Amino acid sequence: MATSPTAGEFELIARYFAPLARSQPFAYGLSDDVAWLRPAADCDLVLTADAMVAGVHFLADDPPDLVARKLLRVNLSDLAAKGARPLGYLMTTAWPRDIAEDWIAGFAAGLAQDQQEFDVALLGGDTVATDGPMHLSLTAVGEVPRGQHLRRGGGRPGDLVFVSGTIGDGALGLLAAKGGLRGLAQAERAFLADRYRLPRPRLALGAAVRQLASAGMDVSDGLVADLGHICEVSGVSAELWAGAVPLSPAAAAAIAREPGLRALTLTGGDDYELVFTIPADAAAGLAKQGRRLGVAVSQVGHLASGQGVRVIGADGRPLALERAGYRHF
Repeated sequence: MATSPTAGEFELIARYFAPLARSQPFAYGLSDDVAWLRPAADCDLVLTADAMVAGVHFLADDPPDLVARKLLRVNLSDLAAKGARPLGYLMTTAWPRDIAEDWIAGFAAGLAQDQQEFDVALLGGDTVATDGPMHLSLTAVGEVPRGQHLRRGGGRPGDLVFVSGTIGDGALGLLAAKGGLRGLAQAERAFLADRYRLPRPRLALGAAVRQLASAGMDVSDGLVADLGHICEVSGVSAELWAGAVPLSPAAAAAIAREPGLRALTLTGGDDYELVFTIPADAAAGLAKQGRRLGVAVSQVGHLASGQGVRVIGADGRPLALERAGYRHF
């Protein structure tokens, strides 16, 4: 039977988290208050932070290893959108006082698995207890060749809008994970739930796109909303073709059964794919990079002068959406 931790804060850190720092010599086994980083010559550091709260960003019964891996991966996705190579991360955990120690062990095991896959290490952080829901925060650090980082603000009228992978799986996956989409085959529901619980940060594609793109970010709050962020900072508008937005077979099956879900795939978020803009003369180079890396890239619209995102339905008419994406407030 699982029991609450009998060890104190420092014992938990030594038992479960200090091993995650062993491959980073300047973390000193989490024995100091800080860590040191030495980026490669002629590189800039890139930093990003994301928080996850139980019941908001993950479900109470999600496996602890998948919660940990999602926490790391949503931050790596931000680095991917800037074309950065990850170096390490800082993490703060606010555990409920009655949490089972084997949950913490599973969480640490998930981090260890993804650290090996993405060649990153824990640099430090903090561990506290809370009377509220579990709160997890992670700051990822990466590097990019000096002056080559990809921002939201470089899009220009005439640029083409591309996305990686498939869009809408995250939002539909949350429905599946909560027991919805019962009309789908079990394998399709499982695929969508996995896409919600375990993002795939496009690090290799981001590094390749950095050489071609004018602006970019990852799709976390919904494609329409996140493309809107690029438009706002770039001072342009976008036309988004709903019929061109790529869907997985499972998402397509869900929409075939319930067409109203199409809007959710455009606005629901949690995809952690990349949306980026590129000059038209770079499209062939982008397609070549996508084939080389085995990642689908699809044109879904273009930029123009003006403001905002205009969504065009498959029938060629403007598509009215109740919201552009997820908002916390």
